[in-house]
Amino acid sequence: MKKLILSMMLAAASLTYSKVNAQINVNLNIGSQPLWGPVGYDHVDYYYLPDIESYYSVPKKQFVYLNNGNWVFSNSLPSQYSNYNLYNGYKVVINEDRPYSNFNNHKVKYAKYKNWNGKQGVIKNSNDKKYYVVKGHPHGMPPGQAKKIFNGNGKGNAKNHKKNKH
Repeated sequence: MKKLILSMMLAAASLTYSKVNAQINVNLNIGSQPLWGPVGYDHVDYYYLPDIESYYSVPKKQFVYLNNGNWVFSNSLPSQYSNYNLYNGYKVVINEDRPYSNFNNHKVKYAKYKNWNGKQGVIKNSNDKKYYVVKGHPHGMPPGQAKKIFNGNGKGNAKNHKKNKH
């Protein structure tokens, strides 16, 4: 009986440790997000841009758009979107692999955000100190200060940063 109780206590302790460890190792990529990205997200895989029915991959720093029926990854948008203002358009955060495979669903679901025209806060205009690590932010952050928030491996202090999903 003592062995059974001891085994159960060890199993419970192991589960508790796993939960605590999982909470601490939240993957943050605030510093990788572009200045025109929306505020409020500590981790982003993709933005869906309803105005131009395209995506932006934060990890790859590339736009993803349809070209002759194929999804193309590019460092810039095609010429037909040259007048599109990334700061004013609405960005839907999508944290999933290959979101463009759900394009038909996203196109309908997020159509209400077309012509949003700057009603969504962007990182460049944020006074939240966590965004000061984003390259080009007007407030900027000295490298030493960034290390205090981000411990050098891209992972922040999970107690002070929450993970959001749209």
